[in-house]
Amino acid sequence: MTDYRESLVIKRGLLSAAALVLAVSPLTTFADTGSKLLATGGASTIEGAGGGGIVPWATLSSYADTGEWGATVNISEVAVDDFRLSVQGASLSWNNRVELSYAQQTFDLSTIGGELEQKVVGAKVRLFGNLVYGDWPQLSVGAQYKKNQKFSLPSAVGALDDSDTDWYVSAAKAWLDGPFHRTWVANLTARRTRANQIGLLGFGGDNEQNAKWVAEASVAAFLNRYWAVGVEFREKPDNLSFAKEDAWKDVFVAYFPSKTVSVVGAYTDLGSIAGLDDQSGWYLSLQAAF
Repeated sequence: MTDYRESLVIKRGLLSAAALVLAVSPLTTFADTGSKLLATGGASTIEGAGGGGIVPWATLSSYADTGEWGATVNISEVAVDDFRLSVQGASLSWNNRVELSYAQQTFDLSTIGGELEQKVVGAKVRLFGNLVYGDWPQLSVGAQYKKNQKFSLPSAVGALDDSDTDWYVSAAKAWLDGPFHRTWVANLTARRTRANQIGLLGFGGDNEQNAKWVAEASVAAFLNRYWAVGVEFREKPDNLSFAKEDAWKDVFVAYFPSKTVSVVGAYTDLGSIAGLDDQSGWYLSLQAAF
């Protein structure tokens, strides 16, 4: 009962915060920060890096351009049928070249009891290209070091290690006058990983010990300057024999009232988790940029 009440408090708090942003932002002039165009900093992923909700993008967090520093703080909540993921994160970027990020994840096993925790420390470097300008897409490489804080359950179901590093390369491009005369953004990410359920169930397993390359993708269309809709897809390795692991998918709506605040809400489908099928529900993320 206590866990259920805590869940309700968190959900109501996030929804209230989002409602407050939506209500106040049309009446308020926010102080813009950084030189990049609105929304080109993206949102914050559940692993702390700049991007969509579940996929890191080639874009760097915040709006820091050449010679500028930027930072973000964020809170995200994912609630599906039998689980809840709560994330608090922050990032620092410089010169539109380097991004450092951190995320603390708490995974509430609502049905089977208990919780899992993980810390994620990330770094991303833009190699070349620009999201908006020029013919080439923006290309970035990144790494995410993940440390599972409660390894007894992952170990019991066959996970081999409590920490590991994901490596990825991402390419992103925006078209200001795309189909239907809308701005479109697309991102493709290739990730080398052996994380079970993004690391919350440890790394490697009896099915597969080694890392493999998996694909991730995001596509978004802007309805106007402030609102965007899109979809995301994230392929996952399947390392543990006790339960299959499915790809993650979501359909999202993002709101960028200013360079200071962004709100992302989504319907998310996480497939089977720990033997419990059809895990679907909602995702909500709030980000503040400086």
